Amino acid sequence: MARIILITGGGRSGKSRYAQTFAESISGIRTYVATCPCIDEEIERRIRKHREARQASSWQTIEETKDLAGALQKARESKVILVDCLTLWINNLMYEAKLQGKDITEEDIAILSRAIIEVCDDLPGTVIFVTNEVGMGIIPENPASRLYRDLAGRCNQIIANHADAVTFMISGLPLNIKGEKII
Repeated sequence: MARIILITGGGRSGKSRYAQTFAESISGIRTYVATCPCIDEEIERRIRKHREARQASSWQTIEETKDLAGALQKARESKVILVDCLTLWINNLMYEAKLQGKDITEEDIAILSRAIIEVCDDLPGTVIFVTNEVGMGIIPENPASRLYRDLAGRCNQIIANHADAVTFMISGLPLNIKGEKII
């Protein structure tokens, strides 16, 4: 059973840097599961910056925008798997559902999130999930944004419930929420 770590916080709070620092403190094969699709030049620059930050530490990378359970299974030989991030994954699932003329519900996200946990139950190492805490602001004014907030909140609750440790990042500083402080 993998040790599950959830790192959450607001945008640009230092989540990814903190997660990578912790992951690199674990020796052995490291796999980075990237969920961000390359949709424009600005995103391409961000992706390149993240890749460069991992180059010196011999990371394997799996780019997977929708099938996180499958990506985790592909990385099963890794000592540490870093998934960055769950909220982009949810965005991708919402986008795909819209393209197919379908709706995605909180129950759909709950099923997919539980499937991820089930895969983690069969992994030997550490799995670190990065996510955004999107529900701390005002109530969004449109249905799509409210749905996104609700889907992210449901996913985060399920992963946090099963996590061995949860860290909330604020202005680059970690606040331990559950389990022992990881670094």
